[in-house]
Amino acid sequence: MTIDDLGPLATVSVRLPRSGECYQITRPTDIDRLIDAMEHDPEEVLPHWAEIWPSGVALADEIIASPDVVAGRRVLELGCGLGVTATAALQAGADLLVTDYATGALDLCCHNTLANAGRSPVLRQINWRAPDEEFLQLTGDGFPVVLAADVLYEARDIAPLLTLVERIVEPSGLLWLAEPGRPIAREFVARTVRRGWLCQQRIVSGPWHDERDSAVRVTVYRLRRPSEHECA
Repeated sequence: MTIDDLGPLATVSVRLPRSGECYQITRPTDIDRLIDAMEHDPEEVLPHWAEIWPSGVALADEIIASPDVVAGRRVLELGCGLGVTATAALQAGADLLVTDYATGALDLCCHNTLANAGRSPVLRQINWRAPDEEFLQLTGDGFPVVLAADVLYEARDIAPLLTLVERIVEPSGLLWLAEPGRPIAREFVARTVRRGWLCQQRIVSGPWHDERDSAVRVTVYRLRRPSEHECA
């Protein structure tokens, strides 16, 4: 699916609650059309990417508040969606590679980052539950920073994500993860900690773009992978 297949689009203003930064984000308005297009998808993936979620907004705000974490560094984002988090990373000076399962998401991420940050990241279509060997080779020895917002929806997501981040986050590197309090995410974090990862977290309460999300509290985790010395 490309941007021409997404049906009607609308551009909305999204304000980051902590920094006050405001982005103009273009998104599809006919979600049912996207659901129908994924009817026979083998992964049974719903088009969550087409919405503006509090987790992506919260992670973008954290990046704007701590730009030195990504500035001038190789950064990978898992599940770029509409590009809110990617925009912040590019503004902060990241050398950014973004990934998503949906090609429509990659197209709109490219559009939105160019419109708001003046440049676009490198784009890569992958299924992170079963990444291809070409992608894994592309990651080399890992990235110093990996970003992920709203990627854990089901119990089946935990094991493959844990395997993947231990491949793509370099020793002493950071997984910056934002999630809206799902038990699945808490279990994932608990497993990383049991493997020696260090965890810091902050809870963010908005306000969010959609007032229907007013009760959402996003937890932003900074998960630091142990160094090779610590693993030994």
